[in-house]
Amino acid sequence: MAINNSQRAGFPAELTGVMTGSVVKIGTLLFNPVLIIFDNQGAAGVAISVNDSTGATVWRTFPPGEALVLDLRDKAHQAANFTFDLNTTFYGNGASGTFSISYIYALSE
Repeated sequence: MAINNSQRAGFPAELTGVMTGSVVKIGTLLFNPVLIIFDNQGAAGVAISVNDSTGATVWRTFPPGEALVLDLRDKAHQAANFTFDLNTTFYGNGASGTFSISYIYALSE
């Protein structure tokens, strides 16, 4: 039986940003994620902006210590390629602490 390589996962480096009270670049996606984890590891809320280095458009504010896992895999077979765009950049604005984004992607080899 042949192995379906599209079911194998790749693990890129974690994206992290130390919050300073100003808008901080957390990182840029180098691959299209299948699963993505947003993790506010600090004791203060962090406002996340997507592709907005000014922080004017907040996608979501994470309370202290909150983590969110987004499973982008298709369960209804309607959006097989549902994912974030390559080179999506995340910015955070919080008083202190570290915010991290971890993700896995499907290997195409």
